[in-house]
Amino acid sequence: MTRVELLYFDGCPNHEPLHDRVRELISAHDLQATIHTVPIASEEEARARRFLGSPSLRIDGVDVEPDADARTDFGIKCRLFVTPQGLRGMPADAWTVAALKRAKTHR
Repeated sequence: MTRVELLYFDGCPNHEPLHDRVRELISAHDLQATIHTVPIASEEEARARRFLGSPSLRIDGVDVEPDADARTDFGIKCRLFVTPQGLRGMPADAWTVAALKRAKTHR
């Protein structure tokens, strides 16, 4: 089963809406996945977990944002995504669905 990790820090206004949206996308595309929320509590933990800000979404350990693996700006901060719809507090649905489908085909 695909593992979805939603990394966030307490007080992030976007992690709960993202959790709901990911659940909707999983259901709408008839995919099998479990969502795990992962609170990040310190700058040290943020660096150790390569946390790019809240919220961050990983599918089987890979961030859904294209080219996120090249970034090194880890820390406790709000994360903004440059999506096809403009600057947003959550990743583009298309990125999430593509990552979920990739994970499904690698099983």
